Amino acid sequence: MSLEILEQLEAKVQMAVDTISLLQMEIEELKEKNETLGRESDTVRESRDALEQENARLKADQEAWQQRIRSLLGKIEEVE
Repeated sequence: MSLEILEQLEAKVQMAVDTISLLQMEIEELKEKNETLGRESDTVRESRDALEQENARLKADQEAWQQRIRSLLGKIEEVE
């Protein structure tokens, strides 16, 4: 009877060890995935920042052109 109990205990211990090993592998995979997603997030953030800067520059250019056009229209009105 005690041999049977020891065998059951051994089987449960082995199952626990196998489960721990699988969980450790899963943790490693998730760490790698997290690092990859972190790098992708950084890349997306940099791209967004670049686009925001370009947008601000284009808005400034548009405003400058509008100001020049208003100035030219003002001069044309003075001539008339």
